[in-house]
Amino acid sequence: MLLFNKIVATIAGSMLLAIGINLFLIPYNILDGGVIGIALILNYLWEANVGITFILCSIPILLLAWFQYRHFFFSSFPGMLISSLFIDLFSGISHSSSLHIHPVTSSIIGGIFMGVGFGIMLRNNISTGGTDLLAKYIADKLSVNVGFTIFILDGLIITLGGLLFSPRTFFLSILTITIGGISTGICCYRRPPREVPVPWKA
Repeated sequence: MLLFNKIVATIAGSMLLAIGINLFLIPYNILDGGVIGIALILNYLWEANVGITFILCSIPILLLAWFQYRHFFFSSFPGMLISSLFIDLFSGISHSSSLHIHPVTSSIIGGIFMGVGFGIMLRNNISTGGTDLLAKYIADKLSVNVGFTIFILDGLIITLGGLLFSPRTFFLSILTITIGGISTGICCYRRPPREVPVPWKA
């Protein structure tokens, strides 16, 4: 049953990521953080396939996981492959879509799709790998907070995108990762177990 839940969560989360990227981010040159953000930059520059580029850019990080965090490798490798497959499988909708919405609205909706997709997978202990592992490695080596390290890495990727494309890309991308982070947090939130009152003993 646990394996079935993981398979369903991986497929559902990957589909949401693929829709968010292809339908709401790519049409307006909006970036996400992490390795997906790097893959999107290469897509905007040279029309590289986001899914395949995501895999290629993740290879050094996966090698690091294999030697340093073996459990992370096994939890992230399937999620990375399946999400990459769906991202490229759904790539046609970014060109054929008839949606005409404001870029800010698109970045918000895209962030929700991305955040919920990641949240569904993380709630089932599934990851797509990426810079989270790199951030953990850097944090362990330098004895700094891993959340701060992730923030710095994502900030560098978003800033690079802003410099390469436009200030609009920078600000829309900041909005997307903010909304995505909130959505992920909501999906991963687990209500603490309800305390059962203990009968009073004399």
